[in-house]
Amino acid sequence: MSLLYNFSVRTYAYLLWLIQGFHPKAKAWIQGRKNYWRRLPIIHENLSVFWFHCASLGEFDQGIPVMNLLKEKNPNCKILVTFFSPSGMEHYHKRNHTADFVYYLPIDTTRNAKKLLNHFKPKVVYFIKYEFWLNYIFEIKKRKIPLYSISCILRPSQLFFRWYGSYFRKGLKAFDNFYVQNIETKHLLEKIGINKVIITGDTRFDRVLENKKSVTEDLVISDFLQGKKALILGSSWPTEEQLFQHYFTEDSEKIIIAPHDISENHLQAIEKRFQNTIIRYSNYSNEKDKSILLIDCIGKLANAYAYGKIAFIGGGFTGKLHNTLEPVVFGLPVIFGPKHTKFPEAQQFIDAGIGFSIQTHEELSDTIEYIESNLQELQTKCIQEIENSKGAAAKIIER
Repeated sequence: MSLLYNFSVRTYAYLLWLIQGFHPKAKAWIQGRKNYWRRLPIIHENLSVFWFHCASLGEFDQGIPVMNLLKEKNPNCKILVTFFSPSGMEHYHKRNHTADFVYYLPIDTTRNAKKLLNHFKPKVVYFIKYEFWLNYIFEIKKRKIPLYSISCILRPSQLFFRWYGSYFRKGLKAFDNFYVQNIETKHLLEKIGINKVIITGDTRFDRVLENKKSVTEDLVISDFLQGKKALILGSSWPTEEQLFQHYFTEDSEKIIIAPHDISENHLQAIEKRFQNTIIRYSNYSNEKDKSILLIDCIGKLANAYAYGKIAFIGGGFTGKLHNTLEPVVFGLPVIFGPKHTKFPEAQQFIDAGIGFSIQTHEELSDTIEYIESNLQELQTKCIQEIENSKGAAAKIIER
């Protein structure tokens, strides 16, 4: 199984190399790892390095609260962050963070694992959510470096729990502790003989609370809304935009659309849907007569929720539901599509009565009408649900 695993890892990297000429993400993945070892910083012997590995930007957000607490307790330590995905590497700088060194993770080979560990000599290693690179894990274990999985969430369908997954289970058993999001993950780990498991919840609740404290005024949104609260379509895909088109009328209240894809073709398609009622954020110039503000740049959505009253979150029709915590922390009930089973926070919000799964434009209209009629009560529930779920980062550090 070791040979098959290593063959698969190398094959994956080779395929990305082959398609990089016509696949921008593959190109970024390959180019970001060029001349890798020459670009690493000098690490002095007396430095205490804490290493966090993240798949992408979402996992980085989960790690930030833990990084911040580590810095508070160890002011002289250095935080190393590695990313697997270009989307993390290309956008992490838009977050307020305490990372000192940020690099791609070299492909998972024993040689690379040894070189990275020899260079940084981390005191502790944290793998976030569900990134498990076996050669790195086994080398960390061999060196007796404490290894933790934080905000971990697992599903029965994953390799670890299949009859042929013994090699992957060996990787999980190398961890010193798992800090998991829910009881289902705890039970799955216990079934394969892993008992060092603590339910801490999702550190993203801590993250969105941190973000809420640092919100600054957005002059464009403020001028567009003129003190009103908006209905926000956040991280939308075409399916959500089409549903929303059926709901929308020119007499609708103020609306903010922040699409997942901000390519020019997609922005033009959205403008075509809503015609002369929409204005782009980057082109805004005191145009209060427009009904819809189209956010056509990255990094504005999380703070835009502070100006909202209801959020319709994209990705729920593709199984790639975007962040529902960001609006809820500001008191916004959330609506999303039916494919949300991989996102436990979505079910948590449904159970709390502040999340609503819909499939048709009729359901969307009925849900918005229900929320509008009970808005104050639902806003209070949103704030309370976030408050009740905070504290995961502190639990991890205290243990």
